[in-house]
Amino acid sequence: MASPLIFIDGDQGTTGLQIHQRLRDRPDLRLIKLDPEHRKDARRRAEIINACDIAILCLPDDAARDAVASIENPGVRVIDASSAHRTDPHWTY
Repeated sequence: MASPLIFIDGDQGTTGLQIHQRLRDRPDLRLIKLDPEHRKDARRRAEIINACDIAILCLPDDAARDAVASIENPGVRVIDASSAHRTDPHWTY
């Protein structure tokens, strides 16, 4: 079985940096990054989030909602560090 491909959306912020530091040296995981110059490019972000196995969202609430709305691949699993989905009764958190 291939190692899961993980995208940390918001890896330049405090939480994202800490998660990246904890995961980067794990041989059982593969991390995918969005180039810094494309951080605000919604199309690029959507491409990457739909290509990963696990998306870890380290974003403000509205940005986390936008990121989830861009997911078309039903195989993507989401870990959201914001409160956007934690407080939504339609989500399992």
